[in-house]
Amino acid sequence: MANALFWVFSAVSVVSAFLCVTRRDPVASALWLVLSMFSLAAIYVLLDAHFIAAVQIMVYAGAVMVLFLFVIMLLNLGASTSTDMVGWPGRVIAGGLGVLLVIELWAVRQLLPAGDLVLPAGEVARQTQQQGAVNFVAEPLFRDYLIPFEITGILLLAATAGAIVLAKRKL
Repeated sequence: MANALFWVFSAVSVVSAFLCVTRRDPVASALWLVLSMFSLAAIYVLLDAHFIAAVQIMVYAGAVMVLFLFVIMLLNLGASTSTDMVGWPGRVIAGGLGVLLVIELWAVRQLLPAGDLVLPAGEVARQTQQQGAVNFVAEPLFRDYLIPFEITGILLLAATAGAIVLAKRKL
């Protein structure tokens, strides 16, 4: 049953991600992205990563999408712009970049053994029981990845400030 649910949520996630990048309306694109994020959260639940699923919903589907929709509304992106890549040159470039991405992902997967990417399942369960799920995630986040975490926050703040400046020019 879990295997079938995994494939259903995987298909929903892939289809909604495809619809997210192919829609011209930015609000519809953002809503398809929300569906993709909820599907990923469901996959995390199937993998018994309940904390990551909750964070996925609260942070990404909640806070980040509110920020995206705020910027979309602030910039009034409802009308399509003339900067869209249309016609066969844009499609050839996009297709080439897509093929390049798939080749890169395949090459990285071949070069890195699976054991180097994750901890063994027993070790994760042992550390989670010892420290709790929040400490298991929070300690490396604020110890090893504090600078990238802070830089991400600054980038989100700069993006919001830039959207406000751009919107004020139009008013």
